[in-house]
Amino acid sequence: GGSVTSGLAIYDTMQYVLTPVCTWCVGQAASMGSLLLAAGAPGMRHALPNARIMVHQPSGGARGQATDIAIQAEEILQLKRQINGLYAKHTGQPLSIIEAAMERDRYLSPVEAQEFGLLDQVLVHPPPRGEDEPRLVQKEPPNSPSGPPQIPTAS
Repeated sequence: GGSVTSGLAIYDTMQYVLTPVCTWCVGQAASMGSLLLAAGAPGMRHALPNARIMVHQPSGGARGQATDIAIQAEEILQLKRQINGLYAKHTGQPLSIIEAAMERDRYLSPVEAQEFGLLDQVLVHPPPRGEDEPRLVQKEPPNSPSGPPQIPTAS
């Protein structure tokens, strides 16, 4: 998690550098951390099998005069639109699905996050000696004829 503006600075740097950036979720990638996980180079976004990933809309607090509060509210709504667009870009999900998923805290297992497009591989074991490929829970996300898989909904 963490500050949206700090996270966006890291995001911009990841997108700017020429070297592909490999991302790993070890333990938890929550809030801005989940966006940075998704922003890794395609095929290089990983999680360990017991990690947790959480997505949600940005939060903040406003104080001061009514006009100042209105300015701060518009700023957080703009950040929400901007971040939703970045999630859509990196997951391949339609913006409407991203908006629905971000409405409340949504916790995902690594396989659920992979199906949603936040990451590419869930690693179980490092490569055995003499092999190049690690053992994966699921090597490639399933392809659906109706488009990208949707995030699981709370029942």
